[in-house]
Amino acid sequence: MRLIPRSLLFLTSVYVLLSVSSTSQIPIPKLFTQCLEANSQSPIPFSTTIFTPHNASFTSVLESTAYNLRYLLPSTPKPEFIFTPLDESHVQVAVVCANKLKIHLRVRSGGHDYEGTSYVSLIEQPFMILDLAKLHAIQVDIAHNTAWVQAGATLGEVYYRISEKSPIHAFPAGICPSVGVGGHITGGGYGSIHRKFGLAADNVIDARIVDANGKILDREAMGEDLFWAIRGGGGGSFGIILSWQLNLVQVPPIVTVFTVNRTLQQNANNILHKWQQVLPNIDEDLFIMVHTTVTNSSTRGKTTISTSYIARFLGRADRLLQLMEKKFPELGLTKNDCLETSWIKSVLYLAGFPNTASPDVLIQGKLAIPKLYFKGKADYVKQVIPKNALNSLWKTLMQDDAALMIWVPYGGMMSRISESATPFPHRNGTLFLSQYVATWSDGEKSLEKHMNWVRRFYDTMTPYVSRFPREGYVNYRDLDLGMNQFNKTSFLRSSTWGFKYFKDNFIRLVLVKSKVDPSNFFRHEQSIPPVPIAK
Repeated sequence: MRLIPRSLLFLTSVYVLLSVSSTSQIPIPKLFTQCLEANSQSPIPFSTTIFTPHNASFTSVLESTAYNLRYLLPSTPKPEFIFTPLDESHVQVAVVCANKLKIHLRVRSGGHDYEGTSYVSLIEQPFMILDLAKLHAIQVDIAHNTAWVQAGATLGEVYYRISEKSPIHAFPAGICPSVGVGGHITGGGYGSIHRKFGLAADNVIDARIVDANGKILDREAMGEDLFWAIRGGGGGSFGIILSWQLNLVQVPPIVTVFTVNRTLQQNANNILHKWQQVLPNIDEDLFIMVHTTVTNSSTRGKTTISTSYIARFLGRADRLLQLMEKKFPELGLTKNDCLETSWIKSVLYLAGFPNTASPDVLIQGKLAIPKLYFKGKADYVKQVIPKNALNSLWKTLMQDDAALMIWVPYGGMMSRISESATPFPHRNGTLFLSQYVATWSDGEKSLEKHMNWVRRFYDTMTPYVSRFPREGYVNYRDLDLGMNQFNKTSFLRSSTWGFKYFKDNFIRLVLVKSKVDPSNFFRHEQSIPPVPIAK
């Protein structure tokens, strides 16, 4: 008996499904599950992996890792269904079926994306979510200073699993432990030790992805162009990250952390002005970010600006105090401000957990990270903001009751890596990243007020930030910069944000996209566009 090739069986099954759907209007989730069932190499328990609005658990799954409540409002488009694959082969067949059935696909690994593009589609319905939360295995190899991490793992899980094997190994990535590693690295991924070791993307050795044809590719199979693109070119454009192989770095067994608060009445402007000059050039073992907020003044009924200097130093307090006395005495750091602790406990400290918290909290599923309605925007600063300009910034900052401005120093290793080494270009010459966030809790009631404030503050910052282009950070995606149209990602439209996020690297990203996904299967509001390539 002659065997029918599996590929022919698949095409036949899809043809039948499409034919049936045109006559009997089979619901999209049913078509998808039938396609999965007919073509999956391993059984898929649909009752625990496919969630539609008719399932009691649909809402909880949808909201499980959606951290911007602005994209969970009733007026926000919801997916036709959510699929939570249990192994790599499930991701493969999901891509093939979505492609053949022309179901628009959004991929979520952590859900921290500022504009919700991993779990909401504003430009194309109906759509589905492929949620990688159940793919979170981590294999740490201390002997070779490496780890394989599946895309659905959180940064907190990564840090914890490394610490289980070694108290002196770490991975240079973000501060928030609930961020998904899959998406974090696709945007570059800065953290608190990037001045010493570079970005998360700079420390990736290999990767496994599913391409638009449903094939699993590692670094050798995908080639260096695609491997380059996925390490900083933004998520959702080139394929689905299954796992990353990470290069682990060595840290001291004891590190020092501190938080020092200074208000305007405590010389905050002078201190912050000096911070801009010192931090991008100080010892690479030291990271000090600044949170700027509005707080109550000592004068009753008045408000003021509070600056919080939050730090991690790769060493003990005595050496830190010597360094600060020499380079940044204006802050007035004392021994009492300093806390010496283990590396993994410093992770908890920077994430805002109390000193009594156990590292086990990092692997307890849903971390107690507050979910808020928020809007964020970001800039890169290349020249010191004059001291006399700070008060005008504070005047605008104080116009919102829950405003936050974050200052993140660059320099060090960040400056020594070429702009073209990865798609992330914001390196030499960048003093710091500045971020502006408005948060609120009453949904649509005050949405317009806070959104307008963020945009107004962004305008206020114009004279002090990068220009030609005014640069942005793709992991702080900002749809104010422009959006693709329905099923269209034209080069001209995309260039309005593409050059801001990637500078000249945008051109190379477009060429890679055109080669690996010319049909534009992977797309969203700000995805990289393909262009026709002459053959």
